[in-house]
Amino acid sequence: LSQRTSRVRLGQMVGCALYRNPAMLAKITSTIDVISGGRLDWGIGAGWYEHEYAAYGFGDEFWLGRADDWTGEGEPEGRLPSARDRIRMLEETVEITKLLWSEPDAHYDGRFYRLRGAQCDPKPLQRPHPPIWIGGGGEQLTLRVVARHADRSNFGGKPHEWSHKADVLRRHCDAVGRDVDEITMTWSPEIHVRATEAEIVDGGSRSFWGEPFESWREGNLVGTPEQVCEKIAAYRDLGCGGIVGWCSDLPDTETLELFAAEVLPEFR
Repeated sequence: LSQRTSRVRLGQMVGCALYRNPAMLAKITSTIDVISGGRLDWGIGAGWYEHEYAAYGFGDEFWLGRADDWTGEGEPEGRLPSARDRIRMLEETVEITKLLWSEPDAHYDGRFYRLRGAQCDPKPLQRPHPPIWIGGGGEQLTLRVVARHADRSNFGGKPHEWSHKADVLRRHCDAVGRDVDEITMTWSPEIHVRATEAEIVDGGSRSFWGEPFESWREGNLVGTPEQVCEKIAAYRDLGCGGIVGWCSDLPDTETLELFAAEVLPEFR
């Protein structure tokens, strides 16, 4: 994709930090930034899907016998680390990646990972580094990591829910002495656009998560082009700096076409 495009940004919204060694992940992401001409957005999160974690045999290589919930006895493989440990691993992954993106020889001694003079060349083209998106909205731990390290933070939810997460992140930024305006906060809705209100109502809920129609509509970009524009403007007024959405009717392209023709021009 990087070789067939020249302007679009490239990257995952959220990759699981536990699935790759952080040093290797730093090398992979640096290479993508170089071959794309500096267009990588790096999305990373702590992970949550235990079935996938076990199915692919992850586990042993991540346990150094110092995790809170493993005594070192027995076999840890296939057991997803606790949420607290996963978030610690996420933060160490981000710290290691930033070191390797910037230092000629990186040294790191963490709870879960260690580096001894590790190198990553070539470095990313973007300076000081590619934008870092940290996924998740956990208010006690994850958003604290976001406040320390992220350039972007993506929330879902209805307006009051999105605004609440933004307020929590602001408090964490205050606590670590960082200007919250350094972090772009975005919104992640499902998008479903039709030319008329009747088509929206008659079509019912198209929620990926199985939400009832009214709840789905309230918390996502569902409506006519005019209604969708009004909702985007409302989130913008809350401090939202962008949208990371997906079309609920794919592979049908009606939403995509209406959004491109009648919504995007209003915000350029």
